[in-house]
Amino acid sequence: MAEITRQMLRDYLHDALPDGELAAVEKALRENPKLRTLYKDVIEQEDRGEHTVGAIWRRERVSCLSRDQLGGFLLGAGDPELLDYIDFHLKTVGCPVCQANLDDLKKVGKPGKPGKK
Repeated sequence: MAEITRQMLRDYLHDALPDGELAAVEKALRENPKLRTLYKDVIEQEDRGEHTVGAIWRRERVSCLSRDQLGGFLLGAGDPELLDYIDFHLKTVGCPVCQANLDDLKKVGKPGKPGKK
């Protein structure tokens, strides 16, 4: 794994990393006192509230999709430009929140699974 950056620690704090990276950051935090100090600094910065446009955009998940939009994506239904954006958001940006919602929708939609009537 590459060097753990402040941004990765922010993403770790917000549970916004893929599972493998979450585990690697957690392991590194347990083993590295300097990284724990940096992580505490990141937490303090987050608690103070970063007010840049980028920080607000990430915190409020402005670019994330609704479950209805993700459901339409699964069905291939909707505006082609929106479907292209959803594909970009999931595959290129790699949004873990939207991917988790999409995975959940896939599970709910399978016959014999909870939530399917």
